[in-house]
Amino acid sequence: MDDRSLAGELATAAGKLLLEIRANSGLTGRALGDEGDRRSNDFLLARLATDRPDDAVLSEESTDDKARLISPRVWIVDPVDGTREYGAVDESGEGRKDWAVHVALWSSTGGGTLIAGAVALPALGITYVDDETPVAPTEGLAEVPRGDAPRVVVSGSRPPAFSQAVADAIGGEVVQMGSAGAKAMAVVRGEADAYVHAGGQYEWDSAAPVAVAQAKGLWCSRIDGSPLVYNQDDTYLPDLVICLPELRDAIIEVTSSEPTPTSESR
Repeated sequence: MDDRSLAGELATAAGKLLLEIRANSGLTGRALGDEGDRRSNDFLLARLATDRPDDAVLSEESTDDKARLISPRVWIVDPVDGTREYGAVDESGEGRKDWAVHVALWSSTGGGTLIAGAVALPALGITYVDDETPVAPTEGLAEVPRGDAPRVVVSGSRPPAFSQAVADAIGGEVVQMGSAGAKAMAVVRGEADAYVHAGGQYEWDSAAPVAVAQAKGLWCSRIDGSPLVYNQDDTYLPDLVICLPELRDAIIEVTSSEPTPTSESR
């Protein structure tokens, strides 16, 4: 199958495995998150070794094989994006929904770019891939239904210092949410209008969400407006803006005035 279809199938299948583990393992909290990370990672690595044996893989849960730096094709995966949310329950006692599985493919063609990506939201039973299929506005990730004001989603544990300034710049409100994939897909789904982050991330946190978001016509960049670059020696890629194109200038005007995080600031 083609790369996009494979990315979607792998993200979906890993998500189903994670739901089975959550339902049947008897584990909770950190133990559940660790088990999900391990088994999802094992599944993704095994499938990629079978289906794309000549490609390299960069995974959050595996040792970084620097041979990927000379590989023309590198899969960038996050077996459970939002491990904490995956192992937690919401106020109703149900498992949280704001976690994801990321599968992306980087190619050296044209100087290096993402050529396929998929983000599964297993608890909602949906996977988004990097095609141009329109996505109808949909609720389900945010705890509170949206009103008329634009929404800026940010990390619940590490919100950027400029979160409120960004919201003020677009006449909106700040909403906290779980994983990077969930926040990015909230913008894709029309539950939010922008996602900003500056609290530290790595390539696997944003590669698949950015591939999907760009394909859906959203603006994606670092907080200074510069491109997001993948398959680097140092995988630290700490900041991110994903937003509706018409909000780009107002948001970047705020975020670009902030110091850009570096590896030394970790």
